Amino acid sequence: MKTQQFEPLPPVVQRFLRYVAIDTQSSESSESYPSTAKQKHLAQLLVEELQELGMQDVTMDEWGCVTATLPGAGDKVVGWIAHMDTSPEVSGADVKPMTHSNYQGGPLTLGSSVEITPEDSPALEACLGHDIITSDGTTLLGADNKAGIAAIVTALAHLLDHPELPRPTLRVAFTCDEEIGRGTMHFDVARFGADLAYTVDGETVGEIENETFCADMVVLKVRGRNVHPGYAKGKLVNALKAASAVVLGLPEEEAPETTEGRQGYLHPISVSGGVEEAEVRLLVRDFAESGLERLEGILEDVVRQTMERFPGVLIDSELRQQYRNMRAVLQDVPEVVDKAMEAVRRAGGEPKLSYARGGTDGAMLTFKGLPTPNIFTGGHNFHSVREWISVQDLSFTVTTLVELAGLWAQR
Repeated sequence: MKTQQFEPLPPVVQRFLRYVAIDTQSSESSESYPSTAKQKHLAQLLVEELQELGMQDVTMDEWGCVTATLPGAGDKVVGWIAHMDTSPEVSGADVKPMTHSNYQGGPLTLGSSVEITPEDSPALEACLGHDIITSDGTTLLGADNKAGIAAIVTALAHLLDHPELPRPTLRVAFTCDEEIGRGTMHFDVARFGADLAYTVDGETVGEIENETFCADMVVLKVRGRNVHPGYAKGKLVNALKAASAVVLGLPEEEAPETTEGRQGYLHPISVSGGVEEAEVRLLVRDFAESGLERLEGILEDVVRQTMERFPGVLIDSELRQQYRNMRAVLQDVPEVVDKAMEAVRRAGGEPKLSYARGGTDGAMLTFKGLPTPNIFTGGHNFHSVREWISVQDLSFTVTTLVELAGLWAQR
């Protein structure tokens, strides 16, 4: 009987599948850093792997951030950055990847009731003939951002295996808690020692993102008055009802589910509490600070109208600035983006300058003095059980990084 022969998986896929097997979900409710200790499980694996590859200065600091150095030539020290945690919105435990070989169109069936269709995910249409990796539909996949980690480590391994290839001095960092907005809280830019960097945390192949939202969070503290419900007439003031009224009072046309492109949004992400006290957390996003101010003004009107509707309710608002559009800084150092675009061309692709409808570590690092645009991974439908990634596109990310290294090695 003839034994069936299988093609070995590309190294980047082998690494990716190894990384997604480790649950690294971060937690909004945790006060520790990292927010979940299990993120350090992946961090320790990466420390060992980078050491085995021959990287220098491999360390994991007390905050779980892994850094390492690949010496090279050129005038600049270049950083490559990805994050280890996965979204708290969908389970990242016990991920069971599925490979859909030679995709020929139509829906991808993940489980008995979960499908990914071209109608819901139009990017599939550009991946005919590709090998698509998904979860089994019960968890997210973890391409955000373990695909970025796999691409970076594989590019480093290739450069180490081929010392004749040009490269600058490369500094790499794998961070924790990016998904909850704390990825750079303890990131020491001076100690990292790079002149510029790239996060590898994007989606569609070929896209280089030089813009992100401006982002705020608003926390509403709603105070009512609790009374025994049997004797509550004319006395009870229900904070939970008022909190719900704020959420229901937000305009539908300003929601993430009804906006796209450069449109901003107001997005309630949690309501908690009871009759006496309740809390509402909302995300405010727009590409311009003037847009943030407009949306926050709309929210103020909804809050005022709610207090008028529920006499006795008091609502206090706390505004927390999260990050700003990195284009304001990157436009002054165009070479950082231009070289990424050229790397895509040299890898054989068609680059496209784009923007992220979300945040990256790069947005915050850019304003800390480290210009950091974002590079694609080939992943899609992040934060969802319908997350997927193309093997071919992930492999193209590796090629792009190698070409990018060569460009920065030139004096």
